[in-house]
Amino acid sequence: MKLRALFLLVAVLAAGGCTSSGSTASPLIPDKFIQLTAKNSVSLSTLATAAVVAAAIYVVYDPLAPNWEIEEARLNDNTYRLSMKMKRYHTGGAGESIQLLKRRASQLQNEQGFGGYQIVEFTEGIDSQTIGARRVAEGVIRLVQQQQADSFLQN
Repeated sequence: MKLRALFLLVAVLAAGGCTSSGSTASPLIPDKFIQLTAKNSVSLSTLATAAVVAAAIYVVYDPLAPNWEIEEARLNDNTYRLSMKMKRYHTGGAGESIQLLKRRASQLQNEQGFGGYQIVEFTEGIDSQTIGARRVAEGVIRLVQQQQADSFLQN
């Protein structure tokens, strides 16, 4: 995240340097136009500004990033705590936390050869921060052997 903020700062400073205050210095971006049609043209400085704004939006929003960050802590041989935080700017996925918990529990169960899992504890909430609120969730799962996997105790 710090790298993104640094990139955004450099982009803003570069956009601010596109004009010059003195008349003797040449501009960073030449005063040229791209002719789109017979009546329409776009200046290179407008294109550069649009590219910087688009890059800043991409850095902040990052559409390819996963919606949730997961921190996994092993409490003992068969118990795990999963802490999840949703990214600040998203276009959906607010109800995915329980699905995410169950998917990771199933993966751990299969990786370690257990017969099932039990959700011991699960909480959801919103963490209010200075920049904006984030949806958070936390759950504790216990991996169990086949004979302990009772369907009434699971999920």
